[in-house]
Amino acid sequence: MTKAADKKLIVGLDIGTSKVCALVGEVLPDGNVNVIGVGSSPSRGMDKGGVNDLESVVKSVQRAVDQAELMADCQIGSVCLSLSGKHISCQTEKGMVPISDKEVTQDDVDNVIHTAKSVKISDEQRTLHVIPQEFAIDYQEGIKNPVGLSGVRMEASVHLITCHNDMARNIVKAVERCGLSVDHLIFSGLAASHAVLTPDERELGVCVVDIGGGTMDLAIWSGGALRHAEVIPYAGNVVTSDIAYAFGTPPGDAEDIKVKYGCALSELVSKDAKVDVPSVGGRPSRSLQSQTLAEVIEPRYSELLGLVNQKLLTVQDQLREAGVKHHLAAGIVLTGGAAQMEGLTECAERVFRNQVRIGQPLDLSGLTDYVQAPPYATAVGLLHYGKDSQSFDENAQEPKRSVTGLFSRISGWFEKNF
Repeated sequence: MTKAADKKLIVGLDIGTSKVCALVGEVLPDGNVNVIGVGSSPSRGMDKGGVNDLESVVKSVQRAVDQAELMADCQIGSVCLSLSGKHISCQTEKGMVPISDKEVTQDDVDNVIHTAKSVKISDEQRTLHVIPQEFAIDYQEGIKNPVGLSGVRMEASVHLITCHNDMARNIVKAVERCGLSVDHLIFSGLAASHAVLTPDERELGVCVVDIGGGTMDLAIWSGGALRHAEVIPYAGNVVTSDIAYAFGTPPGDAEDIKVKYGCALSELVSKDAKVDVPSVGGRPSRSLQSQTLAEVIEPRYSELLGLVNQKLLTVQDQLREAGVKHHLAAGIVLTGGAAQMEGLTECAERVFRNQVRIGQPLDLSGLTDYVQAPPYATAVGLLHYGKDSQSFDENAQEPKRSVTGLFSRISGWFEKNF
């Protein structure tokens, strides 16, 4: 068994409320990611992005990592790790510097980004990501890559994503207990965006909603840049809970029923279709109409998506006031495990009054039959992120650092804080 580092591999580890997923990806000479190992296990000890039972999380992570190592025939030493939870927050800051030589150099870009991100944040928080949005030189605004342009002074707008120190420390501790180190800690919504969005969607304006078991991660893009990130601490598990209470069935069975027979739009369900519902306490199972099940699921999904829509409208108002593109012309992209529900696209289009699609990971090769599905969006995004954040060229002085293809020509602006 070879070590992952020897084979130029990247490992993405997504520890969710419902599932732990580990992916091993090989970076091919053409820059694409070839998935060669997949490991998945039920998640225990996590709730709404936070650790509430460390030992249970460690066991869940170890099972997923062992599976991925076995399939990829490699030894995993380090991972790119996702992070979610309502402690995630974001803010947009601006910085300005004089242009040193009348022509913008990479040092000037680094300096203006450093100035913009030097805002004071709470001692309890740490910076996860520093993401440039656009630059301005003198009177010219909306510049994507300022290197080489002439001017007197340059301004940068950057988006900061922060997280709670202890929340991050706890999930990293669980990974380290498995004998692994964490190369990068990445907001789940940003990782999912990397996996499912096209550059055109980011430019036109789009909102990615990663619907998991315990949280919904939002990432709002316009003009090619990330404008807002947020976590809503409600997701697929509340639907499972509703089914369990409505039909008096154990939560595990309620989850199976939701996945196999659920529909988010009752009018799409045949009136003759039936569902076998297990009972509790040794009672015999019962047969119920599928339409009755959909009538429990539909209002809850509508409510969850309604929470997202309220956030969207608020953020769009803020962007409009700031003079930033606020239209989501490319609509909404739903991804994550709880986005696989039949009828969800139609249900969401009614709520958002915009076009909606289900986001599956893009630009992959290898074990696509396993991972080209919404539940793996975050883990695949971690592989893309890891690839973009480091260079495997032995002659390189330092790793390449980029967050989106849009800024790939600007190296060195991504600040690692761990």
